[in-house]
Amino acid sequence: MKTLLFLLFFFTAPFVSAAENYIILASTTSTQNSGLLDHILPMFTAKTGINVRVVAVGTGQALRIARAGDADAILVHHRASEDAFVAEGFGIERLDVMYNDFVMIGPKTDPAGIKSAQKATEALQKITALPATFASRGDDSGTHKKERELWAAAGISPAGAWYLETGSGMGATLNLAADKNIYLLSDRGTWITFGNKRDLAILFSGDRVLHNPYGYIVVNPDRHAHVKADAAQALGDWLVSAEGQKAISDFRIDGFQAFCPNAGPLAEQGADREACPAETD
Repeated sequence: MKTLLFLLFFFTAPFVSAAENYIILASTTSTQNSGLLDHILPMFTAKTGINVRVVAVGTGQALRIARAGDADAILVHHRASEDAFVAEGFGIERLDVMYNDFVMIGPKTDPAGIKSAQKATEALQKITALPATFASRGDDSGTHKKERELWAAAGISPAGAWYLETGSGMGATLNLAADKNIYLLSDRGTWITFGNKRDLAILFSGDRVLHNPYGYIVVNPDRHAHVKADAAQALGDWLVSAEGQKAISDFRIDGFQAFCPNAGPLAEQGADREACPAETD
């Protein structure tokens, strides 16, 4: 009997260990839906043997998941919230990983004339001057947080029938905008992969305030002892390594470099400089 139990343990233990060799990453819909994580994470797993289970939600929800100890690390895109997460002791350190930008989408006819705007705030002022209908995610995501910051900078408190809050992800909000032919703010990566563009187009981009950096943070095991901090740190180290940065740089959507490596001097390795202009913050 003892021999049988030993053999059962011997032959099953490696499989149990392999199954448990994973971390939970709370990240954004933009990183998951764009295909980026499906592109880069298998490379990390092949190198380390650590699997990554992704929970793709808005940035605000990802931070709440991590605060509750239900993730080992986060990859999100709202710098002020990320810095607060670390300052409050929930995260160990924020690592710059990559960036892209936000773009203002709207009907090709551009009734508000935002193509002629010089600044993102001016584009919003033009939208409210009509007013033209604007779709907001309204979901506390990184995109929603940026949008609210832009309205505040423009001196506008959006409200009324022209301002539609979907409470949904980027894809659902884009679908609503395409159906109603209205304006909205999107991250560029999601827009590129969006297949239901209809009569929508990018009408405004390039303002420095639309810069969109992504940060990686390991959840602090001092707050949640069960967190797999070492394995999560291994992913962070790989993301900012030359190999990880090149993997990010090599990812393309319809030939376009959707995310630009941003880990210090490694940001220059393999980056398409036309797609990834110098950081503006």
